[in-house]
Amino acid sequence: MKLRIFAEPQQGAHYSELRAMAVAAEELGFDAFFRSDHYLPFSGPSQLPGPTDAWISLAGLAVETTRIRLGTLMSPVTFRLPGPFAVAVAQADQMSGGRVEVGIGAGWFEREHAAFGIPFPSQRERFDRLEEQLAVITGLWNTPEGQSFSFDGRYYQLSDSPGLPKPAQRPRPPLLLGGKGPRRTPDLAARYADEFNVPISGLQESAKIFDQVREACEAVGRSPVTMTFSVLQAVCCGRNEAEFRNRAAAGGWNPDELRGSGLAGTPGEVANKIAEFAEVGAERVYLFMPDLRDLEHLELIASAVAPQVAAVDPPTQV
Repeated sequence: MKLRIFAEPQQGAHYSELRAMAVAAEELGFDAFFRSDHYLPFSGPSQLPGPTDAWISLAGLAVETTRIRLGTLMSPVTFRLPGPFAVAVAQADQMSGGRVEVGIGAGWFEREHAAFGIPFPSQRERFDRLEEQLAVITGLWNTPEGQSFSFDGRYYQLSDSPGLPKPAQRPRPPLLLGGKGPRRTPDLAARYADEFNVPISGLQESAKIFDQVREACEAVGRSPVTMTFSVLQAVCCGRNEAEFRNRAAAGGWNPDELRGSGLAGTPGEVANKIAEFAEVGAERVYLFMPDLRDLEHLELIASAVAPQVAAVDPPTQV
């Protein structure tokens, strides 16, 4: 089981704060640092300094870290054209020495699109665009050097693209898809993704979605064991009950509700809940930490939770 750190800086965070968290995560031994790709908070007003662009900040972190893997959960296809996006990700991957992973999704948050003048088509069209973008991005990266790539889709057309630059990772950086949809999301994941992530959900719902993805893999002739399964979970940990409750309150959470829905409590409680997700097939857990500035929380998880998680046996896939 690998622990990855996930941050949502759209509420308002300086790059320096993202950098401090990513560097601390690397120094403390976490496997990866991922961030959201959003321009507005989901509730409440935006706060200074405003949002940071996901891929600009990841490019900066690529040269300010040396080991930790970097990526997004998830970059909406509505934000970027697939050709330039493939260029940006390939460059960030080169800058990191081959440590970038790409979470990509259909997008869902209509209000941020309106706030920044980004078209927000129907859900069906967004998924159609996601499918075409996956074909374009992988096609560009997989095109042999010296050859060209063309694509004639409904929404995107490319003619004689050189398919450059190439990412440092060959044939390409890992692709992550995720969500809770029962049909199109599992199908696209089976055909394109290296990892499937279930966003904040309960244990049984996560297990059900994993099974849907496994079935989708089998339907396209892919072995489910070639897919990495992961979950995103909110985390709030304290050395004791009082510290847990104080940290939860500082984050605006009800401690009792959080204990029932997230990875919450003392280090032993958090580790036990992570082990339960491992039992249903999760190989990675993305730990959502709402307070980017609470590096003591990060240190506590690294010192008191991670050693217990390291002893968890890897899941057996069928």
